[in-house]
Amino acid sequence: MKITHFFLTALGLVSLLNIGTAQAQSNYPNKPINFVVPYGAGGGADSRSRQIAQKMSVILKQPIIVDNKPGAGGNIGTEFISRAAPDGYTIGMGNFAPMAVNKTLFGNLRYDPETDITPIVLIEKGPLVLVVNPNSPYKTVQDIVAAAKAKPGVLTFSSGGIGGSHQLSAEIFEQNAGIDMIHVPYKSGSAGLTDLMAGNVTMMFDQMYSAMPSIKAEKLRPIAITSKKRSPLLPNIPTFAEAGYPKVEVLNWQGLIAPKGTPKAIIDKLNAAANEALKDPQLRELMLSQGNEIGGGSPAEFAALIKSESAKWSAVVKTANIKPE
Repeated sequence: MKITHFFLTALGLVSLLNIGTAQAQSNYPNKPINFVVPYGAGGGADSRSRQIAQKMSVILKQPIIVDNKPGAGGNIGTEFISRAAPDGYTIGMGNFAPMAVNKTLFGNLRYDPETDITPIVLIEKGPLVLVVNPNSPYKTVQDIVAAAKAKPGVLTFSSGGIGGSHQLSAEIFEQNAGIDMIHVPYKSGSAGLTDLMAGNVTMMFDQMYSAMPSIKAEKLRPIAITSKKRSPLLPNIPTFAEAGYPKVEVLNWQGLIAPKGTPKAIIDKLNAAANEALKDPQLRELMLSQGNEIGGGSPAEFAALIKSESAKWSAVVKTANIKPE
């Protein structure tokens, strides 16, 4: 009798716990949500995070508080997300480098992007544009390839740091064109762009939103873009595929993520809220005006993107033997 009573009591407690968990998930969210950005205030990831957080907070009827945790190429903030309680009250922005590059680049991450994080939804993808100084003799991709083959190790390209999309775009270009150029890393993308405009480096792959003002002001000359299709912002500029290098396709992406173990019901609710936010006309116009592709879709689709991008960039990093600073 005592044993039976013990088991019945235990079963009762388990049932109560399950009911409590189900109620917590159905009532989610009932308090503010912490939104971690693994980069500093004022940058592209921070700006987009604040825009998405504001739209989602209205939809979810709870404050979403943006918390910047920069450092180590995005690793510090991304690790913080991975180690948070999986209750839906800590989410964040998962970016290209910490989600698809840094595992291979650093080799000793304290989180695994594919096993310690739950994808929620892709927010956006943005191509890069290869730009040169307006006084540069190079007007086409073919011009650059010919010069690089004639003068190996002489042409230079700037970047905002080792392992980011600026450098990796150039590396995949080098590997597919069979050329050798010199990487000149700066502390930020804007610093690398400034030195390019000053004529101190040969070229740079830059994000569309960053490069467009200088292109419009004719302080930079665009050569080619890294997307499959031409950009409406630069309809006369060819893709790398059109220039003969279809594998030089780079999209700097970011999306919402949560810690591993976050319940599916909560992930689905966050996914629905983010997809609804991405329908906002003002936000869509802003993203498109920056040359970006609007994201959306399911958690599974975002997870598949992360997996394929990780495999792609792992191979590029290993082939180029890129090491962190």
